[in-house]
Amino acid sequence: MFRFAQFTVRSLLIRETAVARNLITDIPGLKVGHAGDAKLGSGTTVVVFDRPVAASIDVRGGGPGTRETALLDPAQTVEGIDAIVLSGGSAYGLDAASGVQAYLREQGRGFKVRDALVPIVPGAILFDLLSGGNKKWGRYPPYRELGYKAAKAAISDCALGSVGAGLGATTVNLKGGLGSASAKTSGGLTVGALVAVNAVGSVTVGDSPHFWAAPFEQGKEFGGHGLPRHFGPDALEMRAKGGPGQATTLAVIATDAKLNKAQCNRLAVMAQTGMARAIYPVHTPLDGDVIFAAALGDKKLPDPVYSLTELGMLAANVLARAIARGVYEATALRFAGSLPSWRDWHG
Repeated sequence: MFRFAQFTVRSLLIRETAVARNLITDIPGLKVGHAGDAKLGSGTTVVVFDRPVAASIDVRGGGPGTRETALLDPAQTVEGIDAIVLSGGSAYGLDAASGVQAYLREQGRGFKVRDALVPIVPGAILFDLLSGGNKKWGRYPPYRELGYKAAKAAISDCALGSVGAGLGATTVNLKGGLGSASAKTSGGLTVGALVAVNAVGSVTVGDSPHFWAAPFEQGKEFGGHGLPRHFGPDALEMRAKGGPGQATTLAVIATDAKLNKAQCNRLAVMAQTGMARAIYPVHTPLDGDVIFAAALGDKKLPDPVYSLTELGMLAANVLARAIARGVYEATALRFAGSLPSWRDWHG
């Protein structure tokens, strides 16, 4: 009872502190690279870690497409991964991880088995095959080369909007995109999110300029419109795009805390709440929502329960903000029938 009461009192003291760049690259030890093809209308985003890191995954959507994710289970042997790939192209986009492996192998990176090196590169894909663009690529899809280019282009910054895996992403009513955000816990731990928003539902309240994630906005990072005073009669109606497997929101959560794979899994589970705060509806049978969580730092948790709880709480907030930013920063594809961007509608 005493510990519960102590936890309750302490929880009142949690504060979310802004981080300078407001990007996942605020976490030391990782870089982000994008590669895309405007004519193809699709692309790939890669998070490259400076060294192998502990990571795990949580999958909530009904139609996921993933690669090398079984080893992220805490019970599996491999403890560290070298990169994470988010890609367009549906199942064809899983090839992007092969390109990332090729680049990392050239750098001497990988899980060592005697004289062999095997870069460990989990990934997940989203469906953008119907968003426009020329998908008649011939015998082999281009995603392996896009993966290589994205890994080679990885830097300590992160472009947002219609780039990389967000290039062909859409929501039910607006162009989707790539978003990112970050924050610090009261104890000084940093958590960041990177997300490719290709949601089956809406990120805005109906067709208004208001984002579902508005209560968590920092400054005016996605326009500062807040929530509407009243929801219109159509705001809570069910609207979903496409059919089964045609939508997915993919995210990476990263922190400078020192976590094991089981703790990374709990961080990913808690971060899923951020999708529920920012997308309506979400986690449906029609999509394949996936969150990876990676721990890069050597900062030990002051308290293994309370500190991880606070970190997961902020991870959900940060992901909600990143989702709104991805749509806010997106630009429309210039193909016949392409969805408008948020800025096309709302300035």
